[in-house]
Amino acid sequence: MLMSKKTKKILITGGVGFMGTNSAIYFYKKGWKVFLVDDCSRKGTLNNLSNLNKNIKFKFYRINVENYNKISKIISNLKPNLILHCAGQVAVTKSITDPKTDFNTNALGTFNIIESIRLYSRKSKLIFISTNKVYGSLNEKILSNKKRYIFKKSNNAIKENYQLDFYSPYGCSKGSADQYVRDYSRIYKLDTIVLRLSCVYGIKQFGIEDHGWITWLTIASYFNRKLNIYGDGKQVRDILFIDDLVRLFFIISKTKKIKNNLYNIGGGIKNSLSIIELKDILEKKLKKKIRYKNYNWRQGDQKIYISNISKVRKDLGWYPKISINKGIENVISWIKDNENNIKKILNV
Repeated sequence: MLMSKKTKKILITGGVGFMGTNSAIYFYKKGWKVFLVDDCSRKGTLNNLSNLNKNIKFKFYRINVENYNKISKIISNLKPNLILHCAGQVAVTKSITDPKTDFNTNALGTFNIIESIRLYSRKSKLIFISTNKVYGSLNEKILSNKKRYIFKKSNNAIKENYQLDFYSPYGCSKGSADQYVRDYSRIYKLDTIVLRLSCVYGIKQFGIEDHGWITWLTIASYFNRKLNIYGDGKQVRDILFIDDLVRLFFIISKTKKIKNNLYNIGGGIKNSLSIIELKDILEKKLKKKIRYKNYNWRQGDQKIYISNISKVRKDLGWYPKISINKGIENVISWIKDNENNIKKILNV
């Protein structure tokens, strides 16, 4: 692909992870010049890197965002139009067993990026991937039925002004990064967007038990693994297929600086489901009985979280287009096409 002087540049941290890989392909096809940063510490990243090399052109930097000198030099030299910050430690469980690494990756790594933008690339737009975990347990407003937890008030999805409660080291590290990004926009007039994501799933996601639960449970069921369900399985999330999220990234890239730069992002009420409900769907689609065992609840697990996505729809005209059924069918098709790689990477 020929690049003109006016070709826009995107720098993606976590660039060969799940979100980064899908985003790199999308933006490349839109004519952007792609630069990727990743330390390749997560399962599946080297496989994604190999696949990207076969399909698109990009420049890759194998570094960790904790390294200020290296990340600041990259940002200073490139001065990208858009920085998509997907790098991070993503599991509550791991944050509890290793809070220092969690802090360094999520809080310090994010600080290094926004400080580099402030000093060396003030015209760069930043999209920061935050989390629903900044809202805490949410347990005080919950009832349950046979298969799922529900809010006491009908359609009581979580809005951006819901009280913050940084529960777990992961919630603290992502929450502090979230607030730093927002305040750098306010104090230093930087162009930043914070997206507090619910559960994102899709192809090229090598999910494991601690994160990426939609894809992981689909993979485990496909390969006849007995599922480990922590808690009673009634936990509910609104789920968002990766293509819908990447489309939002592109919409944001074309949007002028947004004053109210915070959005809760997920599938919304229409795309919410519990673990039990997912198991039922998978049994129908895979035409098999799925075995599972219940274990004790894990610390920091929200019984229900559903994003209120009315603000982003009003401001940016974005809403999810891919239904739960279609999204899960896409994941199953991807698994079928990549059985050997998935077996090798995830040892299933």
